[in-house]
Order: sequence, then structure tokens, then C-alpha cells
Amino acid sequence: MPARKGRLDPTELDGVEARNRIESGALSAEDLARACTGLIGAHEEPVHAWAYVDASDVIEQARAMDSFRKSGRPLGSLHGLPVAVSDLVDVRRMPAGRGNVLDAANRVANDAWVVSRLRAAGAIVAGKAATSECGVPVAARTRNPHDSERSAGAAAAGCAAAVALRVTPLAVAADPGGSLIQSASYCGVTGYRPTFGTAPRTGTLQTAPSVSTVGAIARTVPDVALLGDVISGYDPGDPDTQACPGPRLLDIATAVPPVVPHVALLKALPGIDTYDDCAEGFGELSHVLGSHCDEIDLPPIFAEAVGACEQVVQAELAASLRHYAERAADVLDEATREFIERGRRVSAPDYLAAKNWREILYTGLCEIFDRYDAIVVPAAPGEAPLHDKFIDPTRFNAIWTLTGVPSVTLPLLQGARGLPVGVQVVGRRYFDGRLLRTARWLANLVAGVPDTTFESAQRGI
Repeated sequence: MPARKGRLDPTELDGVEARNRIESGALSAEDLARACTGLIGAHEEPVHAWAYVDASDVIEQARAMDSFRKSGRPLGSLHGLPVAVSDLVDVRRMPAGRGNVLDAANRVANDAWVVSRLRAAGAIVAGKAATSECGVPVAARTRNPHDSERSAGAAAAGCAAAVALRVTPLAVAADPGGSLIQSASYCGVTGYRPTFGTAPRTGTLQTAPSVSTVGAIARTVPDVALLGDVISGYDPGDPDTQACPGPRLLDIATAVPPVVPHVALLKALPGIDTYDDCAEGFGELSHVLGSHCDEIDLPPIFAEAVGACEQVVQAELAASLRHYAERAADVLDEATREFIERGRRVSAPDYLAAKNWREILYTGLCEIFDRYDAIVVPAAPGEAPLHDKFIDPTRFNAIWTLTGVPSVTLPLLQGARGLPVGVQVVGRRYFDGRLLRTARWLANLVAGVPDTTFESAQRGI
């Protein structure tokens, strides 16, 4: 729905600003919801970002949020904000199709842990975003919002596309093996993959539990920090989470750093090729960073991460999806069947040996993090490929996925066709707030936006 002449279009607002306007009464949750859902009809047919969405339900939720605000009671941190939720994540009374025809009629009675947290924070569950079949790292049906002939990624494709189209300011994506970062890069939005074990996965389809997580997609770093605070925590139902204080991501991400960040710049990964335009973009990025970065190369041993991560993801995915293959393998996509078959061929000794690389490689990364605030590296080989030339995200993000470190991708570069190319910023485990703070500084520096955070740090404040 276009904004009236002279009137602010709510879909142009970032999540933090929209939340603040709703809290002050300058914007109603219903106006935001109507503006967002009004975009669905214009974009859904060529892009296919949604597996399920009900505009009338979104508006009804928004009216309830407006009534709640008028009652004078305290508001949650996401009050009135529409949030897209991956179809791999359970939402009560909504279809849980998980990207495959076998679950198309499936509905669940309970919310996933993260969805319960969204509701408690006052968020509006906008609907279920489309995903690849069962979250397998194969191309989702979702097309790139910048070019419908090109891919939007895999498991997180619908979430990234919905945010890029401004149909929703925020999205919660399940990430089995790096697809969140890939999809955000292809669609030109900000994606945040938290430290493994900090975002509970209870109520999500976990295809690779040793590496899978739940993450946030939005348009800015503060927005993914805002959402990250809500979806992080301890859940007894997820054995990989720990009881610890909340991460305070938004507070740290928007705070003044004690010193100007100094980052390690990786133009390429061992054994992985990038496209020429991506390499050229990172050359320009190195120039912009100047003395605030050192160009480094990872030791060749890090090339082992590719095979190790693929074996872990493939073996666990084959085990997780075994019942689908046994029930009706013929209705699964050929790419999905092939992925499951590769997983079945991974032997137990090879699988266990692959998992052992996790701590070995993380020890090597810690030596880098002892000297630098973060690692800056391509989020994908380059622009989004044609839909039928999809690239497995597990391969390109293997090091970060396998070691469980937090990462965030920023839409800072453009490729030869003018499509987005993401810049990924990677940090030490459990230092997610500092990572997001560094990412925000980098985004402002590249954009040439006056940044009081950066200027204050230069003065030593």
C-alpha cells in the first residue's frame, strides 16, 4: 500500500525506529502492518517469499498491540513489529510445511521457543517464510528480489527476500549450515548467525544439530541486535544452550567502542574461489579500511573445514530426514535425495573425525582474535547465481559454521551486474555484542556516514 503524499511510508523505517515510534504513539502498529502487508501482492508472485501469510491476521494482531499500548502497561522490545518466521520453525495454528509436500497439511499446537519469545516481546508473527525442502542446502523456490532469474539462497531464502522487499522489517531464520549468511548476502540485507548454542532451537526442524542455529535477518546491524536479544537465552529443551545472563546485544552494538577496531581482512578462503567482482570489491574495501585492517591468509590447514563441515552436515541431515526418504522418497526433489544419499555414504569414523576439526580449527581462529577485533571475509563467492546454478552454502561458510563462531553479513558491495555482495564479519565465540559493534562501525565507515561511535573512539573517549 503506497504512502499518501507527504506522509511517511512506515515500511521505510528500520525496526528500531519503527518500534520507538510505536512506543511514543507517533505510529500505530496497525498502520505499519497495513503498509507491510500491502506490499505482499506486488511482490509475492515473482519472488515467492512466503509459505504462509494471512494479512487479516497480521492486522488483527496489530490492533491488539495498539490496544495494549493504550492500556499503559510496559511494552516489550519488539512491540508492534511484524516478524517473518522461517517455515522450519513451529508457529501454533499455522501450517508447518517445512518446504516439502509431505508436511504441507501439517499444523502444530505449540510455538517454538523463539516464537514464544517473540510473542512475549510484543512482536507480530507475520507468517511463515519460504525455505528449501526440509532446510536442505539446495535452492529454495524463492527468487532473488533484485533479479527473479537468480537465486535467493536455501533455507533462509524467504526470510531474506521478505526483509529485502520491506514486507517485514525483521525475520527469524533457521540456519542448518550457513544458508542464513548466503541468503542475506544474495538479497542485500543484514544477516546475523549467533554463536552456536546461544539461540535455542526447540520447535525447529533441526537437520544438522551439531552446527544448526536460529538467527536474525533485518536491514541494519541495530535491528539484528534488537531481534538477537529476544531469540537468545537458555532452554532446558535444547542441550546445547547454557544458563547465563542475556547478551545485551543492542546495548553493546550501539555503544562507543573503547578503541577504533582493527580487523583481519581475508580476500579469499583456503581452497575456495571467489568471483572477480568480489575480489575487486574487497580490494576497494581494503583501501577504505586503510590502517584499520591487515590483509592476512589463513593457514592451508583451514581448507580441511570444507570437507569436515560437509560430512557433518550431510551425515546428520541424512539421519534427520531418514523418515521422509523412507515414507516417500519419490516425492522429494532430486537434489534433496542426492544430498541424503551422500550423507548415508559418510562412515561413522569419518563423521567423528570431521567433528574433531571443530576445536582444532577454533584454536587457530583464537590466535587471530587475540590480535584483531574481527575477521572480515566474503559472505559468498559474489553476486547471486542464476537459479539453476545454485551454490551449496555449507561449502563457502564451512569454517565459521563448523567452529560455531558468530558472524554477520553486511550489504556493502555490488557485483558487476549491480547485485548485492555481502561482506561478512566474524568474531570470537560468545562475543556477539562486540562483533555487532564492529560490524556497525564498518558499515558506517564504508557508507561514509558520520559516526559518533567512530569519531569518539578516535579521540580515545
